[in-house]
Amino acid sequence: MVDCVKKKPLLQILLLSMLSGKAAHASSFVVEDIQVKGLQRISAGTVYNYLPINVGETFSEDKQAAAIRALFNTGFFKDISLERDGGTLVVNVVERPSVAKVVIEGNKDIKKEDLTEALKKIGLAEGKVYNKQILDKVEQELRRQYFSHGKYGLKIKTEVSELTRNRVGIHIDISEGRVAKIKQINIVGSKSFANDVLRKEFELSTTNFLSFYSKDDQYSKQKLSADLEKLRSYYLDRGYINFSIESTQVDITADKKEIYITINVKEGDVYTLEKVKLSGELIVPPEELIKLVKVGPGEIFSRKNATETSKSISDRLGDEGYTFANVNMVPEINEQQKTVAMTFFVDPGKRVYVRRINVKGNTKTRDEVIRREARQMESSWAASSKIERTKTRLDRLGYFEEVGVETPPVVGSADQIDVNYTIKEKASGNLQAGVGYSQVQGIIFNANVSQDNIFGTGKRVDFAFNNSSILTRYNLGFSDPYYTLDGVAMGYNLGYTSRNAYAANLAAYNTTITNAGINFGIPLNEFDRIGFDIDLKRTEIENTTLSSDTILKFLGFKAGDDVSAIRSKSFDTLSTSAGWTHDTLDRATFAHSGGQQRLSGLITVPGSDLEYFKVGYKHQHYFPLSNDFTFRLLGEVAHGGSYGGSSGLPFFENYFAGGTGDVRGFMQNTLGVIDKNEINTANTYNRPIGGSTKLIGKAELFFPVPFLSDVKSVRIGSFVDAGTLAPGLNTSDLRKYFRYSVGLSGEWLSPFGALAVSVAQPLNSESTDRTQAFQFTFGSGF
Repeated sequence: MVDCVKKKPLLQILLLSMLSGKAAHASSFVVEDIQVKGLQRISAGTVYNYLPINVGETFSEDKQAAAIRALFNTGFFKDISLERDGGTLVVNVVERPSVAKVVIEGNKDIKKEDLTEALKKIGLAEGKVYNKQILDKVEQELRRQYFSHGKYGLKIKTEVSELTRNRVGIHIDISEGRVAKIKQINIVGSKSFANDVLRKEFELSTTNFLSFYSKDDQYSKQKLSADLEKLRSYYLDRGYINFSIESTQVDITADKKEIYITINVKEGDVYTLEKVKLSGELIVPPEELIKLVKVGPGEIFSRKNATETSKSISDRLGDEGYTFANVNMVPEINEQQKTVAMTFFVDPGKRVYVRRINVKGNTKTRDEVIRREARQMESSWAASSKIERTKTRLDRLGYFEEVGVETPPVVGSADQIDVNYTIKEKASGNLQAGVGYSQVQGIIFNANVSQDNIFGTGKRVDFAFNNSSILTRYNLGFSDPYYTLDGVAMGYNLGYTSRNAYAANLAAYNTTITNAGINFGIPLNEFDRIGFDIDLKRTEIENTTLSSDTILKFLGFKAGDDVSAIRSKSFDTLSTSAGWTHDTLDRATFAHSGGQQRLSGLITVPGSDLEYFKVGYKHQHYFPLSNDFTFRLLGEVAHGGSYGGSSGLPFFENYFAGGTGDVRGFMQNTLGVIDKNEINTANTYNRPIGGSTKLIGKAELFFPVPFLSDVKSVRIGSFVDAGTLAPGLNTSDLRKYFRYSVGLSGEWLSPFGALAVSVAQPLNSESTDRTQAFQFTFGSGF
C-alpha cells in the first residue's frame, strides 16, 4: 500500500484519505529533505523562507493547504503542487512571468517619469512579477492621474506580449483627449449674495484669458472640495451660522469636453454677537488678552475673527512658555433672538521649557555664527515668537537657501521640547557684474568679488575692481557684524576710483577719488539700528574738451578762455554720516512680507575744502497677497545742499536717476537737468548733470514664473516706476523733470550672482530723453 502511494501527488492522497482513515494515517511522514522543482529566477531559499514546513517535522494532509496558501500568497507562482518521494517533500512550482519592459506611448500632459513612478507604486515595473490583475489597477491609476488633469476623454489600450525566458512586455497606448473645460458654475439657493460675488472666492472658474497659466478652468475634485470650504467660510464669516451645502452635482457633456458644476446651498439667518467673555486659566493679565479679542457685542458673527482671536490668545500664551495652550471657542446660540454668546475658554496646559537647541546642515558656517542670532535660549521657557524670530534672523543672514524649524517634545517629559533648526547652506561668495552698452564706449563691464561669510565666521570681505576705459576702480572692504558680543558692527574700506563721467551718460568730466573710511553699526532693538561713518576723501576734478558750463565754471573758466585747455582741482573732505534703519523684512532677498525704512544724513566737517550736506529717506514695504504673489511699494526722497562758504551741492555729488535702480525704461543716469554749453560753444553734446533733489516711487507685483517649479530663486513682476531729479526744491522743477514708466521685470538668484532684467515702456518721455526698453544687470541686489 505504501509503495503504491508514496509517489502520488499529495492532493490525490488527500482525496483518498477522505475515503479511508488508514490511508490518511499512512500518508503522514517525517520530512527528511525538501526539494523545489521548476524554479527559474526565484531562489530556493525564498521558497524555504515562505514554506511553513521544516526538515524534521511530521507532514500530514492538514498542513498541505496551509503550505500551498503560503506560497501562493507570495505572488511569485501561478501553479503549485506537493509530492512525496520517500522521506523527501517535493515542491513543484510554475513561476509567474516577469515584466521585461513597460512601454508607454501617447502621453503628453503627464511626464513619462511621473507615470512610471505611479505604476511602480501599484506593482507594475520592469523586473517585477507580472500579474494579470495588476492591469486593472493600472487602468484605474492612469484614469485617476488624467482625471486630475481634467482629461475625461481618456482612452487606454494595453497589450501584453510573451517574451523568451518566461518574460512579458507590456505596451500601454494612451489617447489623452482634450481637457474638459468648466462651462458653468451655478450656486443654487444663494439669495443674499450674487453668484458672481461667490464665484470670486473659488479657485475653479470658467475659461478666461489667464486660464492657460492658472488652469483654473480644469475640474479637480480636490479643488472643488477646497472651494466648497471657501464658500462655507464666506457665509460663516458674515453671520450665517446655519449655512449648509445641501448637495453638489458635477456633470460632463457626452463629448466629454465641458463640465457643469451645480452647488445647492441653504443660507439660513444672520446671527449677531450678544456678548463675548474669557474664561479658564488666563495666565496673563486679562486686560492684555482683551486687546487681542477681535469680536465684540453687537457685531455680526464672524468665524474668521473668532478664529483669529483664538490664535492671538494662544500665541500670547505661547510667548509665556505655554506652547501647547488651547483656546476653545464655545458659542451659545439663541435661535429665537438670532444671537450668539461667545466664550473663549483658555486651557494653558503646562509651561514648556526648551531642553536643547540643535542646528543641522551647517557644514561651513560656524555654530557660534548661527547661535548668536538665537532669541530663544536653552533652559528657559519656550516662547513661540522668539523661536520664529530666530528662524527669520537666520533667513535674513543671506548665508542659507532654506531654514526650517521643528519643536518635537522630549520623550518621557511633559514639559520639555527641543528646538531643531535645519539649514541648507548656499555659496556665500559672490561675483557681481554689470554689463551695459554705450554709443561712445561700446560694451562696459565691471565686477565685484565678495565673501559674505568668510571661513564661516559671518564676517564680510569684498574687493571691487574695474579696468575698463570708462572706470578704473579698486576697493577693499571688511565688516564684522559682531565686533562686540552685543552685536555692534565695525567695518572699514579703502578705495581708489577714476571715472570718465561722459561715458556713463553724464556731463563730460573726469574724477579721481581716493578714500578711506571706518563705520560702526549699533542695534537699538530687534528691528532698529543706527550707524555711524567717518570718511576721509580726496577728489580731483578735471575737465575735457566736451565739458559744459557747470564744470568749466567750477574749474574757473569764463567766457573767452581756451576751453581746450585741461584744468584740474583737488578737494579734501572729512565727512561724518549717521543713519537709522528699521527692518522687519522676512528675508534678505526675495522678501515676501515686512518692510524697511532708512533715514540717513551726511555732512562734511567744517574746514573741509567743500562744505555740504546730504539727507535721504527710503521706505519699502512688501504685502503678501498669497503664498506666491507679493506686492511691493517703494518711496525714496533725497536732497543735498551746502553751508558756510560753499555754493550749492558740488555737481559731482549730485544724485542721478534712470535705469534699473529707479526709473526703468530710461538710460542709466540720464534723467534730470541737461547742462548748458554757453562757454564751450563748440560743444553740441548736452548731457545730464544730475540734481540735488531726488524723488522716486515704485509699485511692483511679484509672482512666480509660469510652468517653473523652482519659485525660491526666480520670480517675475509687473511694475510702475516714477521719479524726478531737479536742481533744487522748486516745485515747478520737480514737476518738469517728472518721468514714469511701466513694464515687466525678472529676477534670478543664479549660482553666479543675482540677475535682474526688465522690459519697460516710458509713458511721458520728452525728445531730449534717452530711453532704453530692455535693461539688465548682473549682480545687483534686490
